[in-house]
Amino acid sequence: MTSKGACIVTGASQGIGRATAIALAAKREYSSVILVSRNLEKLEETRALAGNPDNMFAVPFDLEELEGIPAMVSSVVEDHGDVDLLVNVSGYADPKPLFETDARSLEKTFRVNVFALTLMCREVAKNMRGHRHGKIVNIASTAGSTPRPGWISYSSSKAAVISVSQTLTAELAEYGIKVYCVSPGRCATDLRRKLAPEEDPATIMQPEHVAEIIANLSGDSGNALDGQDIVVRYQPRA
Repeated sequence: MTSKGACIVTGASQGIGRATAIALAAKREYSSVILVSRNLEKLEETRALAGNPDNMFAVPFDLEELEGIPAMVSSVVEDHGDVDLLVNVSGYADPKPLFETDARSLEKTFRVNVFALTLMCREVAKNMRGHRHGKIVNIASTAGSTPRPGWISYSSSKAAVISVSQTLTAELAEYGIKVYCVSPGRCATDLRRKLAPEEDPATIMQPEHVAEIIANLSGDSGNALDGQDIVVRYQPRA
């Protein structure tokens, strides 16, 4: 039964973002589930996999276009009302060791993984501040808290996501906004295939396992948590 306003899920065209959007739509706690990604066709695939629910809407947008984020969020609020949940899943990886890493790779990685995420938090928090409640879930990675040789741009960007989340936990608390950081371990996503191309995806955690944690945080059961870097690991049985 719908009891909350809209939720926005970035990176909803695949992987953890897609699984999260499907899980949230199925719960029907939110009036609208807004899917954000640059690929409209894949967003429509997400809707189809969810059974084309009447509470799920696709918003094609390239999060690298940082200057357009305020207008995009404003448009979502105008069309769907106040936002009660933001899930920042969208991510980029270009795994290279230090001596092969250039400025362009660093800039793009941080642009998507950190700058866009932070601006999404800012714009959605402006709306949440008005009704003095809301939740933000930022997806980091265990690569942000443990060494990952050869992944310097990706791992450092995810460390930044952890720090952003912890900072916003304290900064936004006075407005009734809770901020969570979820750090998945090895998970069978397209991004993981770039990071570990030789790995068998059937032997590691699936996006649905992470989505289940996010969906639980979005409900009342997540109210006791705030500010932690929540590490999610799952080892499939042999």
